[in-house]
Amino acid sequence: MFRLAYVPGVTPAKWVNVWTERMPDVPVALVAVPAAEAVGLLRNGGADAGFVRLPVDRDGLSVIPLYVETTVVMIPKNHAVAAADEVSIADLADDEVFHPLDDTIEWTVRPGLPAFTRPATTADAVELVAAGTGILLVPLSLARLHHRGDLTYRSVPDAPQSQVALTWLTDATTDLVEDFIGIVRGRTVNSSRGRAPASPVQKPAQRQAQKPAQNGSGRRAVPAGRKKKGNRPR
Repeated sequence: MFRLAYVPGVTPAKWVNVWTERMPDVPVALVAVPAAEAVGLLRNGGADAGFVRLPVDRDGLSVIPLYVETTVVMIPKNHAVAAADEVSIADLADDEVFHPLDDTIEWTVRPGLPAFTRPATTADAVELVAAGTGILLVPLSLARLHHRGDLTYRSVPDAPQSQVALTWLTDATTDLVEDFIGIVRGRTVNSSRGRAPASPVQKPAQRQAQKPAQNGSGRRAVPAGRKKKGNRPR
């Protein structure tokens, strides 16, 4: 079994489908994990590899960055900026912005005004946005994951973005991990990359005949078991 962890908002289905086609005898166990706990799960042996949001503590980890997500602001449908197609950080200067403890966006300076509380999770923050007590900036996939009929979202092009990556313990790079890396990188089933290919066995017909060794005089050495021919009698 191959155990694959993934954080909220990441959809591993396309890679899992390829795995199922190529390796039907090795099932995949999907492990949903909060973003803040993903690396700990890998270090504790709870998964073979995982999709995480950067940045993470890379000590002892191998990381393959995959894609970057647009950052959006989640707002009530009657919010003033809902009339625009996209907004800037400056447009949010007078709004109270929630900063959940599981936020994965790296902010140099957080936008807007600090909200009255720091929710434990993004899901909790969405509930507070729906109550009209503030707004929330998240990666696009999380806005879609927490979609509600009373909320909408708009892209914020000048906000920092979240990056998704595949990661695993470097010291636990098994053949199955190598196989999954190949799938994520888009390698074909016949690609020689990923697992180290086995050394080809040379067929007898392909072997080249060995040249007989020469002695120091430049003459060819006589193979063992073969007698020298004497001078023919005249």
